[in-house]
Amino acid sequence: MTLNITLQALSDPTRRKILELLKKKDLAAGEIAKNFAITLPSLSHHLNVLKQADLVTSQRQGQEIIYSLNLSVFEEIAEKLIKFFK
Repeated sequence: MTLNITLQALSDPTRRKILELLKKKDLAAGEIAKNFAITLPSLSHHLNVLKQADLVTSQRQGQEIIYSLNLSVFEEIAEKLIKFFK
């Protein structure tokens, strides 16, 4: 994971909103979709960008995919930003 990939993933307001939702609790893709007026393929794209940046993880439970925040990446990014601004 590079800082550039992470910052690029965070640059989109839709992806930031997804992260805000996941901050509250783990959610299935369908539950996330209820909060947006976008197509499922668009939502899938945003979730894939977040997964590629390691900001979220996914786990299949039956027919659903449950998404969770990857808090260790947020800690790593915070550490890098603090070092950058010191």
